[in-house]
Amino acid sequence: MSSLRNAVSRRAHKERSQPESRKKFGFLEKHKDYVERAKAYHNKEETLRRLKEKARFRNPDEFDFKMINSRTVDGVHKTEGQANKYTPEELLLMKSQDIGYVLQKVQSEKKKIEKMTATLHSLDNRPSNRHVYFAEDREEAKELQSRGSRGEMLPGSQSVPVHIRRKTAASYGELKARRERVQDLEKVYMQMAMQKELKKKGKKRKLREDEMVNPTSEPVFKWRAERKR
Repeated sequence: MSSLRNAVSRRAHKERSQPESRKKFGFLEKHKDYVERAKAYHNKEETLRRLKEKARFRNPDEFDFKMINSRTVDGVHKTEGQANKYTPEELLLMKSQDIGYVLQKVQSEKKKIEKMTATLHSLDNRPSNRHVYFAEDREEAKELQSRGSRGEMLPGSQSVPVHIRRKTAASYGELKARRERVQDLEKVYMQMAMQKELKKKGKKRKLREDEMVNPTSEPVFKWRAERKR
């Protein structure tokens, strides 16, 4: 009987959908959806209960240095200190990477700048009696070759395609941006190197402006000469 029962085609079961009159309320929630929503609600409720319990039993006499080195502005916690003089990008770089990585990036950017400068310099100093023509597709390239073989006059050096001029201008813009990036990276590298040297042992003091040979806005330190054994 069971085999005959399975041989008869039966209607496939379908989930109940949202009635037409309630389509504006969105998807009709099933029991499994309610279970997931209930678990998430109770987890949040338990987290809030634990945090309230920690705050209730917290020691009011507990001291932390951030109590005197930070303040709250419009409900936002802000830390005061020397780190505020750096930009967020420099702080992220200084915290996430070490001085060796910064030096590697400086050298890599300098090599790219040298390569781009040599390429652009060769394009600018190309001989006037030699012209390079850029075709949009194969048909245009074949047409230029046929015109040159027939001895027809090709466009002069002044009629450089617009997209080539745009690419050249974009290359110069990229070269300028890379040079600025190298300057910023070198500044960050010098600051990180200074902080590393200041952490080393040895007596040192900060020079006044009248003691500097070449006064600068950056702090200059002088180490006391020590006898090496």
